[in-house]
Amino acid sequence: MFSGIVEEMGVIKTLDRNLTGARLSIFAETTLEDLKLGASVSVSGVCVTAADIHDRDFVVDVSSETLNVTNFGGLAVGAAVNLERAMKLNERIGGHLVSGHVEGIGILRDRQPDGDSIILTFEVPESILRYCIQKGSLTIDGVSLTLNHVTEKSVSVTIIPHTAKVTTLGLKQPGDSVNLEPDLIGKYVERLMQNAGQLAPKPAIVIDQEYLKKRGLL
Repeated sequence: MFSGIVEEMGVIKTLDRNLTGARLSIFAETTLEDLKLGASVSVSGVCVTAADIHDRDFVVDVSSETLNVTNFGGLAVGAAVNLERAMKLNERIGGHLVSGHVEGIGILRDRQPDGDSIILTFEVPESILRYCIQKGSLTIDGVSLTLNHVTEKSVSVTIIPHTAKVTTLGLKQPGDSVNLEPDLIGKYVERLMQNAGQLAPKPAIVIDQEYLKKRGLL
């Protein structure tokens, strides 16, 4: 479990693809301080397991499923990633509860300055947009953010200077992809209401060309 408060930016050192997924090594500093083998790390919002640890980097294995449903399929050596170690229960939760289970990919459609801050507008899949509310929380590339505006197809957030400096969101340009995880609370409420017969079940996923394109399968 994570809080969505990024601790540092890491850099992809190596990326080796294979038939079952990929193995990544990631340059880091803070993340390595008390990292143990088998520990969970959020890498741009994706919960992965430390499979090997060195002096200046750590190694993770990524499944083909993760490559398909996150923007990891487009990662390259030298790419920056947001890093957060698993949350400790005796610390303050600065963001919100984040599982690291990415559920979709968003696309940055607009970037506008707002004084010293930046307003970012992302196109978001309907399957995630259904859980988005104004002033609610959304995890974008592992960063816990408050939604300023929600439309039928997009959400907007304000990135303060600190967030722009210490996370990859400050580097994002229109057309770039991001990993999305909706707030857990909304999903639990929806499930409870469905079981009580007070809400219709979620619509079935339609696997068409558009669905496959968004996941990099075409």
